[in-house]
Amino acid sequence: MCRNIKTLFNFEPPATEDEIHASALQFVRKLSGFNKPSQANEAAFNLAVTEVSEAARRLLTSLHTTAPTRDREVEAEKAKERSRLRFG
Repeated sequence: MCRNIKTLFNFEPPATEDEIHASALQFVRKLSGFNKPSQANEAAFNLAVTEVSEAARRLLTSLHTTAPTRDREVEAEKAKERSRLRFG
């Protein structure tokens, strides 16, 4: 599951709310072991996703770097090339 969590810092344009939420959702899924929680656990699961999203947003806004911003398309091409080399 965690393979779907993408790096969100230092990209232009910055990470969107949807990207932050998707990353938090994957993180909570991994921690809980639930892809979709039962009704009994749904409220706790959703609260955790909200809280992790807020923490991630605070983290991303507080980080600083002198490195040049990365381009999403260039990084996607690099990942495709790595996959091609690895799996043929």
